[in-house]
Amino acid sequence: MRLPRFLAPRLVAHAHCDLPCGVYDPAQARIEAESIKGIADKYQANEDPEFRTRALIIKEQRSELVKHHLWVLWTDYFKPPHFEKYPQLHQLVNEATKLAGATGTKGSVDPAVAQQLLDKIDEIAKIFWETKKA
Repeated sequence: MRLPRFLAPRLVAHAHCDLPCGVYDPAQARIEAESIKGIADKYQANEDPEFRTRALIIKEQRSELVKHHLWVLWTDYFKPPHFEKYPQLHQLVNEATKLAGATGTKGSVDPAVAQQLLDKIDEIAKIFWETKKA
């Protein structure tokens, strides 16, 4: 069924997100990941059960925030030309979000896992800043 001509849109607007603020930065994910690594280091050095419980809760919250910030970059900032120029980008974001998930920092207190997450975020950030120069 075709819309009557007077109901058809006269102007088509395109935006990269719900409110096109244009402010994106992988540093948001990195800050949360640095917090995760710090928590993992402190968790390993502390035997107090209450401290450890709090550390786990906060670490899981920070892991969710890392995933959120990476997904915003992936879904709102990066565009098809970026994925064409950097074909590894989908895989990098997938690996990073998994490192922030249950099989990564959310399910581990190993500082080495947190470092892997930081390294993956740095790879994404390198691509991000290259796209900003273009």
